[in-house]
Amino acid sequence: MEGSYRGLAITAQVSVVHPNRAEPVYLSFLKSTFCGTSPRHAEFPLSRDGMDTSGAGRELGRRGPAPLPLRRASSRMEAIMLANWITLSRFPLLLINVLVLYLGSPQLRLAGVALLLIGLLLDTVDGMVARKTHQTSLFGSVLDIAADRTYELVLWVVFADLRLIPVAIPIIVIARTTLTDAFRGIGVGQGTAPFAQHRTPLGRFLVGSTIMRTGYAVTKVLTFCGLALVQSFAGFGAGSTLASIAAPMSGVLQVVAWVAVGFCVLRGLPVIIHWFKESWGA
Repeated sequence: MEGSYRGLAITAQVSVVHPNRAEPVYLSFLKSTFCGTSPRHAEFPLSRDGMDTSGAGRELGRRGPAPLPLRRASSRMEAIMLANWITLSRFPLLLINVLVLYLGSPQLRLAGVALLLIGLLLDTVDGMVARKTHQTSLFGSVLDIAADRTYELVLWVVFADLRLIPVAIPIIVIARTTLTDAFRGIGVGQGTAPFAQHRTPLGRFLVGSTIMRTGYAVTKVLTFCGLALVQSFAGFGAGSTLASIAAPMSGVLQVVAWVAVGFCVLRGLPVIIHWFKESWGA
């Protein structure tokens, strides 16, 4: 919202990005709105169509590269888009993984475990890119959660359908996810990022602390990749060594899966309790 207000204040500023060609004001407005910054490096007289008529802009374009504020705005947008594209790439990877789990040969399923691990680890990569470049956005935060939810719900349901985990696990996760995302949507509608909606120290710890986020992430990765391995090993035949490993592995992973569900529920409770209090307080 703040970026939009800054963008509306631009009436006679123009950025030159190419020799002999000035940039229209409406393009400066769009860049300021979506990049969160307004170009302050040049002010030129403009014609009715928003083009520079002074000649100063064309001269500046011949003298060197685009001014620093514009380059910074461009770099910021590129960083945000890179993180978002990393997040979006997880969706086709998930589709491939599901198809492999159901239709692939044991050898292909074994290779699919590596692909599944990549898709899960990309959740960490997109966040690292956004934080390292200090370029986060409300849309990116919501998109990241949407990708996480899609992975979690689809994989829990798939593994339950393959009879590798109890059906109670996806039921609990779906109920928790539906409630938390519905309540978080209220805050997002008010312009507050999902992880910025927690005001108490305990709520921030349960939802956003390194211990809770890492614990949940590790147990999920172990469960999903382990169950994918079990599904692959079981397909090699009853007499094979890999098939004999599948049963004991499955027992251990059942425990890990329930630990992951425990993390899931604990991290969702502050969201649900907070919005119930807000509603009752109103």
